[in-house]
Amino acid sequence: MIEQSKLESAIHHYLVRGLIDHGFAPDIARLQELVKVDAAPVREVLKRLEASHSVVCHPGCAAPWVVHPFSLSPTATWVQSGQRGWWAPCIWCALGIATLVGGNVVIHSRIGGEAEDLNFHVGDGLVREDNIVMHFAVPLRRAWDNVHHYCATVLPFRSEGDIDAWSRRHAIPKGAVVPIVQVAELARLWYGKHADRDWKKWSVAQAREIFEQVGLTGPFWDLEPDEGRKTF
Repeated sequence: MIEQSKLESAIHHYLVRGLIDHGFAPDIARLQELVKVDAAPVREVLKRLEASHSVVCHPGCAAPWVVHPFSLSPTATWVQSGQRGWWAPCIWCALGIATLVGGNVVIHSRIGGEAEDLNFHVGDGLVREDNIVMHFAVPLRRAWDNVHHYCATVLPFRSEGDIDAWSRRHAIPKGAVVPIVQVAELARLWYGKHADRDWKKWSVAQAREIFEQVGLTGPFWDLEPDEGRKTF
């Protein structure tokens, strides 16, 4: 029997690897074959991964819904690489997918999640449309209060003025405005190891170091953990 932490890492690896290679995650039966354990331990690991905010399962069952940076349900953000493609919960995640799959990708999104279509072209970690800014409405430390809302509000804009108008229009607080190239570097560091066989959640200290490394500092980016929280 694989020890618990290694089993969690292995199942997370096969979920992410399956999404990269096939566009969907292996089901419980396939995970059983891959890690050579019964269905019950696989379900237990999936629930532990959910409890640690490593995956999001569908309500009431041990079936992955979101395995960041991938969504297993359709979203408004689509990452295209040749004939392959993936849904992402947000642009930060989409740039994480670009990091994991490599090569040239196109990210299909919409300005402010509204009517205007926007395509990002990413190659070797560089975003061609480098004049775009990203809006983070919710601080990362509060992301898991409602991770679906958090991701849904990480959106691209053409200017900070557009973000001001959008925030007033939707009564969503203005958070942090970040150049897309900075978010691309954040995605590279944050998601670059997510497909590794020995993957582990970032510790609070590691997460803080990544944000400082890309220049995201100040009160909005403060990663002081909730009581008992040791990872991000």
